[in-house]
Amino acid sequence: MQIPAFDKDQRRIIHELRKAGPLSRSALAARLEISGTALTRISRDMLNLGVVEEVHDIEAQGRGRPAVPLRLASKGGYAVGATAHKGVLDIALVDFAGDTIAAHREDIAPIDPVEFARRVRMVTHDLVDRHHLLGRRMLGLGVAVPGPSLSPDNDRWSVVDDMPGWRAAPLREILSAELGWPLWIENDANVAAIAEFYLGGLMRDFSTVVVLLLGYGIGAGVIVDGRLVRGQFGVAGEVGCLFPGDRPRPSPLDLLSTLRASGCDVSSVADIDPAAASQRPVIEAWMDRAARQLEVVSNTAFAWLDPGAIVLAGALPGEILQGLADRLHRADLVTTVNDRRPPVQVSNVRGSPITLGAALLPIHALSAA
Repeated sequence: MQIPAFDKDQRRIIHELRKAGPLSRSALAARLEISGTALTRISRDMLNLGVVEEVHDIEAQGRGRPAVPLRLASKGGYAVGATAHKGVLDIALVDFAGDTIAAHREDIAPIDPVEFARRVRMVTHDLVDRHHLLGRRMLGLGVAVPGPSLSPDNDRWSVVDDMPGWRAAPLREILSAELGWPLWIENDANVAAIAEFYLGGLMRDFSTVVVLLLGYGIGAGVIVDGRLVRGQFGVAGEVGCLFPGDRPRPSPLDLLSTLRASGCDVSSVADIDPAAASQRPVIEAWMDRAARQLEVVSNTAFAWLDPGAIVLAGALPGEILQGLADRLHRADLVTTVNDRRPPVQVSNVRGSPITLGAALLPIHALSAA
């Protein structure tokens, strides 16, 4: 089924429904400051496209003929997100409303981009068939990579060394040849920001957010006025450069190294256990130091961007992310008018924000206001 090309007003309606949930036509017209007649015409077109639907199961309030709210139609389209970490392949299938239909995770040996594309194609076709989506509108595939872009067309990326064959490879050519869908490739911190914005409840309250992703290293995704900020050369948010890799830094890999140096038997982030007696004092000391480092990032992000939220996300156990947030709450951070401080919080996205954010890339590109 053909992918719709939304005009400006259609995008604004989709954005508002995604932000606020079901709304009547009159409420939409008032929020968007367009006439009721125009809203009726536009919404009729969008109903025909199948990207919005009427909600008949909400009890009407007031007298007279009840207003029938509109909402995003989950069947308006489907998208897939994929990412490969060291030893893990993650794939997610989402609908147009952003809800997860299926998630696939498997342990794998390190694979090159060609094998990655083949595996994603096989799993995706299986998910589409299993959930009876053959012939439905497929919006595209989003792929998240750990590292910044090396080219203006986002074709070549400085992917981490743990993924052999990825760095500077023509990823767009390789992935498109195997998959044949519209394709988006993006840095993992940027897609995590998209997931937090859409799925973490942030877009209801904030237009500007910063997401600090503690993944392979440390990176940031920035959304300003609802738009992803990539920068002049596509490397906005590369805050890892503040913490060179040959020195202690606030990253999961650094915590693993610290635990190993203290004699703890850990081989991956999955082995990190804050409740283990042998690990607990090491983790507490690491959180003290890492939080001091994150003060710099939080203060500068707050001063430059005035975000509504600064979110800590990533592969570390939630108890450690919360421990870092608690330390930042107690720290002597900068303040602005009305004694506002950097509003640090922990991710509440269920599932991998990287994979889910990758799946949301086609939806974000097609319908962002």
